[in-house]
Amino acid sequence: DIDICGPSIPRMMGVEDEEIRQAATGWQPVWVDENLCVVSIGFMIPSKNDAVIWRGARKIGLIKQFLKDVDWGTLDFLVVDAPPGTSDEHITLAQYMKETSGVGAIIVTTPQEVALLDVRKEIDFCRKAGC
Repeated sequence: DIDICGPSIPRMMGVEDEEIRQAATGWQPVWVDENLCVVSIGFMIPSKNDAVIWRGARKIGLIKQFLKDVDWGTLDFLVVDAPPGTSDEHITLAQYMKETSGVGAIIVTTPQEVALLDVRKEIDFCRKAGC
């Protein structure tokens, strides 16, 4: 969940009361079930009502930690929930994922025209960034 300012994955997955823990192998993701684990800043803030007011460098640092410092184990897929648009979160993800082979993007949206406008820009971003 790289939607740093609006993390929704803990609630959507029904694991709001869980925590990310540190281990010798790195951060331990929160397990939703035996085949699905998640990380989100939503697990790190004191209250689900607290605003996260971060600029680029802090967001980029956390996304890097999510990608490199979490002990994901062996993955079949890495699904990333991102905010709408083509900002720091998306650029950072594209840069770090270029180091991995077999990476592509699947973009999911709702049918409202406002959402589709964002998705068209995201598709253009992915083409330009090589996602």
